[in-house]
Amino acid sequence: MRGMGNMQNMMKQMQKMQKKMAEAQEKLGEERIEGTAGGGAVSVVISGHKEVLEVKIDEAVVDPEDIETLQDLIVIATNDALTKADELTSRTMGQFTKGLNIPGLF
Repeated sequence: MRGMGNMQNMMKQMQKMQKKMAEAQEKLGEERIEGTAGGGAVSVVISGHKEVLEVKIDEAVVDPEDIETLQDLIVIATNDALTKADELTSRTMGQFTKGLNIPGLF
């Protein structure tokens, strides 16, 4: 019968961990991550859940003759923000998966 107590204890620990993971995930959504390009001429702010919140473009890089450069800067700034969001997610959620090898969890 001793094994049952251990099993219940383990289930409680898992539930606690799931709750902490859900809280961490929610907190990530409140994070604001900025990606920039062109020395800050273009900046894209996203949430930790990778939703674009705002795009700022310095008027100095708005050249009607050269829309391609502006488009490239927006792509670069967005990718910069996404990379930073991924790093933040790995750091934040990685604490829960240390030592656990659960395929498909992240």
